Amino acid sequence: MTSLPERMTAIAISAPGGPEVLQPEQRPVPQPGPGEVLIRVASAGVNRPDVLQRMGFYPPPSGASDLPGLEIAGTIVAVGPGGDPELLGQAMCALVAGGGYAEFCLAPVGSCLPVPKGFSMAEAAALPETVFTVWHNLFERAWVKDGETVLVHGGTSGIGTTAIGLCKLFDIRVIVTCGSADKCAAALALGADLAVDYSTEDYVEAVKAFTGGKGVNAVLDMVGGDYVPRNLECLADDGRHVTIAFLRGAKVEIDISQVMRRRLTMTGSTLRARSADFKAALADEIHRTLWPRLGEGAWKPAMDQSFPLAEASAAHARMQAGAHVGKIVLMV
Repeated sequence: MTSLPERMTAIAISAPGGPEVLQPEQRPVPQPGPGEVLIRVASAGVNRPDVLQRMGFYPPPSGASDLPGLEIAGTIVAVGPGGDPELLGQAMCALVAGGGYAEFCLAPVGSCLPVPKGFSMAEAAALPETVFTVWHNLFERAWVKDGETVLVHGGTSGIGTTAIGLCKLFDIRVIVTCGSADKCAAALALGADLAVDYSTEDYVEAVKAFTGGKGVNAVLDMVGGDYVPRNLECLADDGRHVTIAFLRGAKVEIDISQVMRRRLTMTGSTLRARSADFKAALADEIHRTLWPRLGEGAWKPAMDQSFPLAEASAAHARMQAGAHVGKIVLMV
């Protein structure tokens, strides 16, 4: 094994604030513990939770790195005590609870997946956070299946573009909302069956028209607030509503009789603080069910822009501006 440096460059949050608070600093290279591997990072995904953490609204869970970065791709360069030495040198992408904005990052071995055949490191780094989130919430919590129709807000976000791609792989019709005509066009080009410009259209009426009044089988919502009662109007009987974020507020008022009368299910989840065992089980299901399709070239993530690690602040500024379509990544 090649000897490792003692120190690395990492992007730290100097204080809660705007993109400018992301500053490079020197940190010790972390050492893997039992059940962990050390990955030499080639690329790291940029996600909305990173922005919220930088602003002081989303602290890392206990025991996690204080550095931002929830998904990485790179090469395993060390394994923890009792780890499999055959992992050394393998190209992996991994879901992590923090620490991705750095030259080296610890990852639970159960949350690592091999870089799919034909994927660049940047494309592989764009997979874990959004794929794990969409898979768990749409396919496990909302139980969507082929032939059904779903509504996904934020159609050109990392989550939205991933939801479009995975739905098309499994013959699920997908309606998305976007904030402009250009973004609607981009979502349609990625495979959405309908894209609604929420700045000019009522998405509830558009959903009802598209589904012949029936409604959708599931809603994947990252907006919250006043969208929730409108989302329920979009649901068909026995529909499922899954909340993964609440950009417009955490408190909502709904007509609970509608939930009872139409047998609606409301659920939600967060991923970062879930246990290593849960994430390993989720990774195993994704590896068995989805990864063979990726290796066949059935889908790749929509990529927006890549930035050098030192320009993480510029990557965050682009995400906050809302102009991106697909995934933003850092190249290390």
